[in-house]
Amino acid sequence: MSTLSVARAGQPATAPDDARQQLARRVRWLSWASLVYMALEGGIAIFAGVIAGSVALIGFGIDSAIEGFASGIIVWRWASSRVNSESAEKRAQQLVAIQFFILAPYVGYESVTALVEGERADVSWLGIALSASSVVVMPYLGLAKQRLADRLGSAATKGEGRQNMLCAYLAAALLVGLLGNAAAGAWWLDPIVGLLIAGVAVKEGMEAWRGEGCACVGDPLAGVAASDACCDHDGRTAP
Repeated sequence: MSTLSVARAGQPATAPDDARQQLARRVRWLSWASLVYMALEGGIAIFAGVIAGSVALIGFGIDSAIEGFASGIIVWRWASSRVNSESAEKRAQQLVAIQFFILAPYVGYESVTALVEGERADVSWLGIALSASSVVVMPYLGLAKQRLADRLGSAATKGEGRQNMLCAYLAAALLVGLLGNAAAGAWWLDPIVGLLIAGVAVKEGMEAWRGEGCACVGDPLAGVAASDACCDHDGRTAP
């Protein structure tokens, strides 16, 4: 019997097929929403960055493209034909982890470059509005996906939700940097926080690759975790 379907004797770890399909649809809609938002966010950030000469804003736009790809992976993983596929879960889990490993060195490199070269961008009110919007929107998407991931026992979905949260942290760092630059010329705030985010991305990527952080699941319809169900190192529920 599939390890995705058993948490303990006599109790399913995940929902019956119909309910599981319903949860999968919610994940797909959230990931589509993320993908659309990331496309808009990335385009606006790159445009604003070019206008203001801001490496941080351009970097934020490229980061949006990387995270948008992760959302596309989750849309693929939860297609109706793959809802109960462990191989699709494993592949999506690893692909999402790779996005963390791409994101971390990029953010780290951009942060170090900005610090060393002392690049001082012009004030960008469009960038400030965009980053403030992302600080509000991305935590909602990230937390919603992580809750659904717990109910589905999906480490891949959990990892993508964490990427949304990292996007929120990066947006907050960008917002602080842009506001600091506008108010006091404190251009160095953004790259310093960016380095911290790069370190967190490495940690999250390693956990996503191993399938860690996937909550034990009980009856997803009730939203209650089974006390003795747990996830193994592949991110699947184990008896």
